[in-house]
Amino acid sequence: MKNIAFIVNPISGAGGTKTKNRVSKLIRELLDLQQFSPTVITTEYPGHGTLLAQQFAMQDYYAVIAVGGDGTVNEVASGLVGTQTALGIIPNGSGNGFARHIDISTRMNRAMEMLNNSEIIKVDYCTVNNIPFFTTCGIGFDAQVAHDFEAGSERGLKGYLQSITKDIFQYKVEDYHLIGKDIDVETTAFLINFANASQWGNDAYIAPKASIQDGMMDIAIVNEMPLVKAPEFLWQLFTKTLDENLHVNTIRAKEVHLKRNNTTSLIHIDGTPTQIDGDLHISVVEDGLKVLVKKRF
Repeated sequence: MKNIAFIVNPISGAGGTKTKNRVSKLIRELLDLQQFSPTVITTEYPGHGTLLAQQFAMQDYYAVIAVGGDGTVNEVASGLVGTQTALGIIPNGSGNGFARHIDISTRMNRAMEMLNNSEIIKVDYCTVNNIPFFTTCGIGFDAQVAHDFEAGSERGLKGYLQSITKDIFQYKVEDYHLIGKDIDVETTAFLINFANASQWGNDAYIAPKASIQDGMMDIAIVNEMPLVKAPEFLWQLFTKTLDENLHVNTIRAKEVHLKRNNTTSLIHIDGTPTQIDGDLHISVVEDGLKVLVKKRF
């Protein structure tokens, strides 16, 4: 019998007790209780998911399942890095970028059923100034979108599109300097995104060729572009063709240092807007996290 824990974000999906009750119901109806012994717990404050995940890992749980969006996945996974306990995901957020990247259904019932026929793989994660991220970290336009999306009332794809449409015509470019092995790039950029996985969520692919098992991050640099090119940018973002845009350059690296003129500008970590002042140091941790995915054979 494998011990697994479900950590539920109370502000994702339906929220609070409703989400926890739904998860408990799906466990009773769909989870193989001959294979798994489940525990369900709800987070009570920001960062609680990390502490809970660490506690379950210390108790040698087989897996801890994050029930929520990319922010919840970040909290739970941050508590599991470097341990023998695997991360599982029941997507219930607005973007679900990491879950989508590893082909987990965004329908909660299907994601629950997948656990019955799953296996563990090792994947990379990244850090920015020693803070883990698992999907993407960005500065510039996408950080502003993350900020406005979080502050807005509309969730899901509609909310993202509203934030993107609003900000794309207002955001001012900034100057950056990227330094790393064989990398010395000074640029004025609309955004710079450091991608472990391929998308922001909601099938918006900022780094369509990114892999979580290659020991590298894909750094997407979107240069200043004419406003008339904005519709093309959005179209390519959702059709996995952004790397074909003449205003987008992609660099692959294991480690990079970012100097910025505006040292207090927002960044986002897995879609959550965050304030980190000064320069940024971003690096890849290879095979640092175990993840439950659909059994391949």
